[in-house]
Amino acid sequence: MVVREYKAKGETTGLLLLTNDGDIVNKLLRAENGHEKEYEVRVDHKIDDEFRAKMENGLPILGTTTLPCKVRITGPHTFNIILKQGLNRQIRRMCEYLGYRVTRLRRIRFMNVELGNLKSGELRKLTPSELHKLLEAAG
Repeated sequence: MVVREYKAKGETTGLLLLTNDGDIVNKLLRAENGHEKEYEVRVDHKIDDEFRAKMENGLPILGTTTLPCKVRITGPHTFNIILKQGLNRQIRRMCEYLGYRVTRLRRIRFMNVELGNLKSGELRKLTPSELHKLLEAAG
């Protein structure tokens, strides 16, 4: 299993796990397992503590309310968000609900695996510790 930095125009960029083991992927990505995914986000206008609180407490999208999450404001237009849920285009839809448009979205962590300073298109093998924790989480 390897980690890759990826970039697609107008879409989410960042950490991508590559493997040929479909079983482990299905087990790790099951929403009910609540594995953390962390993103860096930039939006089109200034954010504040009210924005953070609303994002953290859950918002109605796709006929459901998002689960609580953790948001850390990192700049006037930027924040990091940690999700344990993975609804389709969840972060973009949450921001849209509050009147914001996401201009950059980058996945920087999946569970214990961090993107670090990989550049677009670069690969690295998982460390033995990273792989062990992922396999352990997959059962």
